[in-house]
Amino acid sequence: MRVFIDADGCPVRSIAVNTAKKYRVPVTIVSDTCHIIEDSYCEIITVDKQSDSADYAIINRMTCGDVCITQDYGLAAMVLAKNCFAIHQNGFLYTSENIDSMLFERHISKKLRSAGMHSSKHKKRTADNDAQFKNFFENFLATNA
Repeated sequence: MRVFIDADGCPVRSIAVNTAKKYRVPVTIVSDTCHIIEDSYCEIITVDKQSDSADYAIINRMTCGDVCITQDYGLAAMVLAKNCFAIHQNGFLYTSENIDSMLFERHISKKLRSAGMHSSKHKKRTADNDAQFKNFFENFLATNA
């Protein structure tokens, strides 16, 4: 098992790395050239700023049983198609049962935005969100690593 982190805008990167390190699970961090990431434990892959470059770099490297931490529903769907695990930064597992509704909601939101309608603002991330992710990821690795 290897953990891949979709690092562009990932607020739980350090929590994920520290937890994976505890279980001696290798980590690959993928980000675009807008971010400079250094970590002696992880493999760091930097991709260009093209749309979805990080997503394709991750999906092309994953093998069955790997884990991807991402908030991107599209990437999560591709991860599931490869028989891998996808974990959201708020501490829940993407599954074949929940991914379709998430993709549909994303599609509807995009259509509304293109029609000039704006949905409510995203809530700010809280310490509780981080704790929820940490607890979930810790339990996940304790069970699956």
